[in-house]
Amino acid sequence: MNLRLAEEGKEYIVKRIETDDEDLNSFLFSLGCYSGEPITVISHRKSGCVVAIKDGRYSLDSLLAEAIIVE
Repeated sequence: MNLRLAEEGKEYIVKRIETDDEDLNSFLFSLGCYSGEPITVISHRKSGCVVAIKDGRYSLDSLLAEAIIVE
């Protein structure tokens, strides 16, 4: 399941990032979003969602949220 389908307030584990864009992978890695790390969806918005990764909160657009696969 991707982050767009994830339930608000529930912690998930990042399974993989589905993108071929190395810049995007590097950006997500710098936020602490990589395979095996916990991530929590704080809220869903029209344009994407707000997530908590480690000690930070980030707003992700829809395409980015759909690229992050969680379990």
